[in-house]
Amino acid sequence: MEKLYYSISEVAEMFNINQSNLRFWEKEFKQLKPKRNKGNTRFYTNEDIQTVKMIIFLVEDKKLTLEGAKLQLSQKKESLIKQQELVERLKVMRTELLAIAKEID
Repeated sequence: MEKLYYSISEVAEMFNINQSNLRFWEKEFKQLKPKRNKGNTRFYTNEDIQTVKMIIFLVEDKKLTLEGAKLQLSQKKESLIKQQELVERLKVMRTELLAIAKEID
């Protein structure tokens, strides 16, 4: 069952990144605005998680600077989602093919 909200520690663990990265990206990317409660605790929605996933794709996979990632995210969000999904599927396929090749040898 999918949750409605995730804590900052859960999101950081999902993507194997530091919580400080998420807090920093909040300041840098206007698209990333997790909800907060009265105690100022962050709660990330599925949309926020999708945004984090795209930021990671742009910075790590496409090797863009934060400025470049901001520009891409603000201009081409729909095409970025498609690219990101394609890259994820290709990575899974590659892993499966490597496993098959290992079994053959």
